[in-house]
Amino acid sequence: MIYIGMAAVSFVALIYPYLIYPLLLRAFPKRPVSLAEHAPVPARYALVFCAYNEETALPEKIANIREIKALLPDLQVVAYSDYSTDGTVALLRNASDVLTLIEGKERAGKATGMRRMVDSLDVDVIIFTDANVILEPRSARRILQYFSIPEIGCVAGTLHYSNPEASTTAQVGSLYWRLEESIKQLESATGSTMGADGSIFAARRELYPEVPPNLLDDMIVSMTPLFHGRRVVSAPDVMAFEKSATSSIDEFQRKRRIACRGYKTYLYLTPKISAMEVVDRFKFVSHKVMRWFGVVPMVLIIVFSLLSLFLMAGITATLFIVFSFIFLAYALSIFGIPLLNAGVEIAISILASGIGIIDALRNHDYTVWKPAKSRS
Repeated sequence: MIYIGMAAVSFVALIYPYLIYPLLLRAFPKRPVSLAEHAPVPARYALVFCAYNEETALPEKIANIREIKALLPDLQVVAYSDYSTDGTVALLRNASDVLTLIEGKERAGKATGMRRMVDSLDVDVIIFTDANVILEPRSARRILQYFSIPEIGCVAGTLHYSNPEASTTAQVGSLYWRLEESIKQLESATGSTMGADGSIFAARRELYPEVPPNLLDDMIVSMTPLFHGRRVVSAPDVMAFEKSATSSIDEFQRKRRIACRGYKTYLYLTPKISAMEVVDRFKFVSHKVMRWFGVVPMVLIIVFSLLSLFLMAGITATLFIVFSFIFLAYALSIFGIPLLNAGVEIAISILASGIGIIDALRNHDYTVWKPAKSRS
């Protein structure tokens, strides 16, 4: 029947960016990165991060910075506090021997904080990270070495979630991110990956763009080298670690906020994205756009499946099957069935991105942020 066929097409569209797109990438011509083990690092380099109420995460972060600076004594480190109201500023002030603090006098958001830090630096390459991310100390030198290759404008590190066993939410988040990292590496092997996550990446200072405060700074900064004919590559040997949110509510809000800002950033960058090479445009649509709109095929699968069931069994049988399925799913969820709970978490994540797109279309802004309480 036609509705069964439409449900099948919708299912293919839903899984395309996660399963089919990576398979297609394997068939693309390869452009490997040849990096010598003892490649030189740039003459001047820095590491920056923004923080808002991160007093729980900062002791480990500052200890990590000390380890990195023991290996890279010339590394400049700048931290921006976005008008924190806890012990964040005190912790950063007490670490003045290894970092420079810039204090925000009002909530301005990450993009504004990054701009202030970058403006204060006269360096060749900047490493961007987050206050709750721990960078493997030797990876700091490794990410800088990639810039010995002139065609490289940005390097995305590889993020690992350190608490996948904490909850089903964390487990699904960790699985999703492993898939994301593998796709970035496939994209990189065929030219460039489509930007970098703000948890860990590095870019040439000369290419740092203007970033509106309500948009995703990491997306704009990491995509800009592509617009200048440089490569954006993924580095599996640059490792960073972060705790994932363990609460469905925290993860829902995070996905919603990122999708809203990501789609508005896409609209802002559309003229430049449209001017990219065909292969890169294909990658961007497959990797980003298809995910943002994943809620559409998910809803269509449900609608077309129900229509097919209605035509085959009638309204009474359809309602009975639907309510029986809902009751059974709820009953099984009480017993913590892993596969079922994981499926619910995935559906919630896709729904959150869809609501984020609606937020963007309604011109809602998420300029400031709050750390997820459940990851501490």
